[in-house]
Amino acid sequence: MTELDFNWMAGGPQGSGVDAAANIFGRACAYGGLYVYGRREYHSNIKGLHSYFHLRVSTHEVLANVNDVDLLAAFDAETIVRHLGEVVPGGGIIVDKDQLNTNISAIPTLPLELKSTLRRYLESRGLSDRLGDLLEDAKKREINIFQVPYMDLLKQIATKLGIDKLSKIMRTINVLTLGISFGLIDYEIELVEKAIKAFFREKPKIIEMNILAMSLAYEYAKENFSEDFKFKIKSLPVREERILLSGNQAVAIGKVLGGCRFQTYYPITPAADESEYIESHEILKSKIPGENAGVVVLQTEDEISAINMASGAALTGVRASTSTSGPGFSLMVEGLSWAGNNEVPVVITYYQRGAPSTGLPTRHGQDDLRFAIHAGHGEFPRIVLASGDIRECFYDAIAAFNYAERFQLPVIHLIDKALANSFQTFPMFEIKDIKIQRGNILNEEDLRGIEYKRFAFTEGGISPRVFLGTKGGIHWYTGDEHNEFGHISEEADNRTKMMEKRMSKLETIDREISINEKINFFGNEDADNIVVSWGSPKGAIIEALNKLTSEGFNLSFLQVRMVHPIPIQHIKEILQKAERIIDVEMNYSGQLGGIIREKTGISMDFQILKYNGRPMTSTEVYNAIKLVLQGRAPKRQVLNYGS
Repeated sequence: MTELDFNWMAGGPQGSGVDAAANIFGRACAYGGLYVYGRREYHSNIKGLHSYFHLRVSTHEVLANVNDVDLLAAFDAETIVRHLGEVVPGGGIIVDKDQLNTNISAIPTLPLELKSTLRRYLESRGLSDRLGDLLEDAKKREINIFQVPYMDLLKQIATKLGIDKLSKIMRTINVLTLGISFGLIDYEIELVEKAIKAFFREKPKIIEMNILAMSLAYEYAKENFSEDFKFKIKSLPVREERILLSGNQAVAIGKVLGGCRFQTYYPITPAADESEYIESHEILKSKIPGENAGVVVLQTEDEISAINMASGAALTGVRASTSTSGPGFSLMVEGLSWAGNNEVPVVITYYQRGAPSTGLPTRHGQDDLRFAIHAGHGEFPRIVLASGDIRECFYDAIAAFNYAERFQLPVIHLIDKALANSFQTFPMFEIKDIKIQRGNILNEEDLRGIEYKRFAFTEGGISPRVFLGTKGGIHWYTGDEHNEFGHISEEADNRTKMMEKRMSKLETIDREISINEKINFFGNEDADNIVVSWGSPKGAIIEALNKLTSEGFNLSFLQVRMVHPIPIQHIKEILQKAERIIDVEMNYSGQLGGIIREKTGISMDFQILKYNGRPMTSTEVYNAIKLVLQGRAPKRQVLNYGS
């Protein structure tokens, strides 16, 4: 089979089954040995407003989305209006034939800003307000329009199942679009059926109805449209085990494997999915009868309770974490400071989203880097670890607990909405080398005959730790400054020593954690042009880097993973060789670039930034970097792709 890169998008009102359709589509392709990368976009209301899922299918591993859509499965008219411009020549749009007479200006969920833009576009093309006319115009760009009689298909389903009211099966329209889609691309129907059975595995009646709906639509597409669509997909043999999972799931699985046994949360988008996934798998079965273990997942009354309960659990020796997003983290800051003062090994998984305030609660953002590094009153050490892809989300979730206990401090695992709500296929993660590192812990035997000092002054700042309740390990925790035993102390000399003890951990971390855990470097070490970034732009940057390198451009990519304490010397050594430094970030000010300048004195030559709430695509990153390399770019480029 030749190389394949196919982009499918489904869109419709929130609550209409877009997410289910995309998950089934992705599973079916993954079962056939294909790689998938899917990205979910949705409004912050419960039902009604527009949501969509962009899914990329390939014969090779893909790391991000692109701008193009090859096949658009529209559940409603708004989906066509919003995404028509993304469909490529030769691509297709699946539309309900009963929607062709829809007046675009009358679509109630379209915002005023978009209606104004559409009005100008229709006038410039001499088109009426009718959706059918817009689609006829799309045909001039060689876009195929597949008009589907959904109501007729629903009536057939109702007849076959003996259902008296169509309203009872209207939700199967999402599966009808799947049947049309897979019929168009001539994909093996058995794999689609397998995916439906897996997705609805606990609902046998729903499985029967959805397989029937999908099959009818599949045959309809084969009989009426198949010859008109050039994109065809076939399954491939698979010689390895693979896994399909989202960023939320990767973090959850990593936490459990990393020893997490207590997780707190207060519901907030997009963090809550992680806790709910752990909760649905909280009983860990052992091969030894009667020795099953479990994870306690506790939904607290607010985020203040969440951080404090997690800290309390951590002090008892349990690996404990909490999970939140920007507004929730704001509430956690006092508890974070308490944990910093008491050297608590607690993990906070921080999912960034659009801000400030409530901002864009279900949209992407990468604006909270400085907040994560500096949050809290006063100064205390913490580690901030930023994952760049779903695979790193898994491994970093484990590493966060090891760092927390080794260095006895809070660890903030910084992720974002793009990673949380995307899913991807991978070869099974390698876990044989994973180790649990608990640090310097004393037990009852170790404490015999000694006067235990929980906060003993040591070289490197790390004191021997005992779990609460350990015999002979009496000590105190307080919000005030304290002496080596934990008793409150306001003495000047003690304060100076205790501050220096805590802060010296940053030097210990810099010395003891290998550089390979702090940064990733891609490309030629002597490249004249270096891209610098962190977090979720990683995939788009790597794909752009590979394409530009194949075109003869000389460039490399420095991904900073440990953003605090940032490995200053290594970064300085890498960047001072470059002729051009290109900062790629998803925030307004280029926060990492500013931190690097503060720490090293090296400024970014160019900025490629995006802050419209949608993640970067490989297409727009490639185009923006190429402009820089060709000497045609302004110092600051702002990307704005996304609906």
